[in-house]
Amino acid sequence: MKKRLVFGMLWMAAFGFASCSDEKDIAGSARMEVRLTDAPGDYEEVNVDIRGVQVHRETNDDGTGWTTLETIKPGVYNLLDFANGRDTLLATANLPAGRISQIRLLLGDKNSLKLKGESTTRALTTPSGQTSGLKLQLNADLQADVTYVVLLDFDAAKSVVPRGNSGQYNLKPVIRTLTHAVAGGIRGTVTPAAAKPGILVISAANDTIGGFADDAGRFLIKGVPAGTYKVQFSTKEPYKNKELPNIVVTNDRITEVPAVSLN
Repeated sequence: MKKRLVFGMLWMAAFGFASCSDEKDIAGSARMEVRLTDAPGDYEEVNVDIRGVQVHRETNDDGTGWTTLETIKPGVYNLLDFANGRDTLLATANLPAGRISQIRLLLGDKNSLKLKGESTTRALTTPSGQTSGLKLQLNADLQADVTYVVLLDFDAAKSVVPRGNSGQYNLKPVIRTLTHAVAGGIRGTVTPAAAKPGILVISAANDTIGGFADDAGRFLIKGVPAGTYKVQFSTKEPYKNKELPNIVVTNDRITEVPAVSLN
């Protein structure tokens, strides 16, 4: 009874951490986060108006190849706020597995620059050739159920170009793209399916990710960073709680675990 109580307490605690039960977290798709960072520039502010983010897939339902990331944080970003290793989240999406060849930033017209020692900002003009968006090469292969971060490394110093001696400036973005997998997951099956256990993935530091088995006894816990975990299964009488120790997860794939019997 004491062991079952401990499992129940851990299960309730898991709701203070990440969970894989988000309805929008589509099984079989890759999770993508687009984040913005900056190389320092010798300015007080470099403000860029970002309105949208799109990615280009080799196959797309509408035939255009471009997919708009629906979860976006549009706004004017001062690039210098994200220098020296800092970054900010721009957009997220669940995308079908496959190859992403390009990413496109849709820019607004509220781009501005503040020089050091000045109290007012100057307009940053975006060249007319970029009115359809700033296209960047990506060339990343997304694996199903893996979480990726696309880091847009914006070089502020190179992106601001003076227009002769007029005191006016153009914004010609110089951006390096970096794509890497940041989390894998754990997949398996429990029997009998009627046990419908809650599942906890617990790290050595006691960070916890929670999930559930479905009506067929299958489970997939996504968003698990690389490391070694114990996986606990909490159920009700007459079934038994179980634990799988030493489950190793890597960022670039889903770890399959043996079927677990709760009889």
